[in-house]
This record gives sequence, C-alpha cells and structure tokens, in this order.
Amino acid sequence: MNTNEEKQRYSKEDLQEFENIILEKLTNAKKEVTFIKETLSRRNDTGTDNTASPTKVLEDGADTAEKESLNQLASRQMKFIQQLENALIRIKNGTYGVCIVTGKLIPKERLRAVPHTQHTIEAKLQRND
Repeated sequence: MNTNEEKQRYSKEDLQEFENIILEKLTNAKKEVTFIKETLSRRNDTGTDNTASPTKVLEDGADTAEKESLNQLASRQMKFIQQLENALIRIKNGTYGVCIVTGKLIPKERLRAVPHTQHTIEAKLQRND
C-alpha cells in the first residue's frame, strides 16, 4: 500500500482503538438510559396521593419539570447511542474517520474526543457559519 492511500484511511490497529472507545461509550450510554428509565418508572409509581394542598401542587410541578428534564436527557442519550452505533457501521464498511465534507482524514485527537464525528473541525466550523 502506498503512503497516499494510508493517509486516506486509518490502519486496522487505529480502527480497533476507535472501536474500543466507541464500545465503551456505548456501554456507558446504555447504562445511563437504563438508569434514567428506572428513575422515571419509580417517579411514575409514586404520587398516587391526590390531595389538593398547595404544597402538593408545587411538588407536582417540580416533579413534572424533573420528569421532562429526564425525558430530554434520555432522548439525547438515545440519539448519542444511535450515532455511536452508526460509527461502528462506518468502521466495518471502511468509511470511519473520513470527513464527509472535505474527504480528509479526521485527526485522531478529535476522534478520541468525539468518536462518532463525521466532520473535521474545519468542516464543522463551516457548517456553523
């Protein structure tokens, strides 16, 4: 393989490192979603008392806000899980680590920090303009 081709793709060893990072993040994200769902389930099990005291109304409002916050967190984690799973597919099909905008190799440091990214910093900054 000539050096030109090597610069366009990561080696098997590099891809294995990234796959390990992704699998670890995937495991942690799935644990967090499970925890959030269990927390929401416990919250739904409580609060069967329908007293109309002002304190109860305030508690219900705070509880509703907390449930909404937990639902948003779970939704973000589910999106993150999907992005990580898509990154694993890109590793398998050989497109992992290549910017979808520039076609350049995404630096290892960026992939270690954001292993599901499909953009170099330059491409990401262009998108945010």
